Amino acid sequence: MVKDSEGKAQAVRRMFSEIAPRYDLLNRLLSAGIDRRWRFIAAEAAIEKNPRRILDLATGTGDMALLLKRLAPHSEVVGADFAPPMLEIARQKAKRLGLEVPFQQADALALPFPEARFDAITIAFGFRNFADYDQALAELYRVLAPGGRLCILEFPPPPKGGFGELYRFYFQKVLPWVGGLVSGNPAAYRYLPDSVERFPDPPTLKAKMERSGFQTRYRILSGGIVALHIGDR
Repeated sequence: MVKDSEGKAQAVRRMFSEIAPRYDLLNRLLSAGIDRRWRFIAAEAAIEKNPRRILDLATGTGDMALLLKRLAPHSEVVGADFAPPMLEIARQKAKRLGLEVPFQQADALALPFPEARFDAITIAFGFRNFADYDQALAELYRVLAPGGRLCILEFPPPPKGGFGELYRFYFQKVLPWVGGLVSGNPAAYRYLPDSVERFPDPPTLKAKMERSGFQTRYRILSGGIVALHIGDR
């Protein structure tokens, strides 16, 4: 099991490192720009209790961390990810925008932070890439201060019904073709729909979070395309 987890982590790190240069372009293109709205909703939930220190984990190229810093300029915001090329792009963005956000490499299953270090933690479209969800939740609970809040923004499996079938067709057929064409890495965009199909549905993720100690609720966005889970410690 450990070997399987390590193998998945290495494969995902390599894949995201390879697509880093076109990652932002493809996010905007493939979501028609609505991903910005989803992040804004999650960021507002994360800062609702005026956190002093915020961690954006699986930060990628830093969009969520930089948004949090703009919305909560007096908070300390840290971005962390396991793909160095993504982090380098995030640092360039922060410098260009004049925002003080440090970005560092980190493994979600063994976070390099002390207990109760953060008052809020966000993860936008990165949780499903973790090799072990339960271990990741345990680490998140450990570094979150009592009274703190975890916000997980993620793609659940497509909803049932006609809209869900249409979305599944787009996700499984159109997205991998466009993503592969633009990024030059078709495998990365075949991985995306596969990882979404395997991801727990919202009630199952809620139950996992509650077993880890969080008081959890979730909100469905855009007809079931995205779910926002909010867990308070």
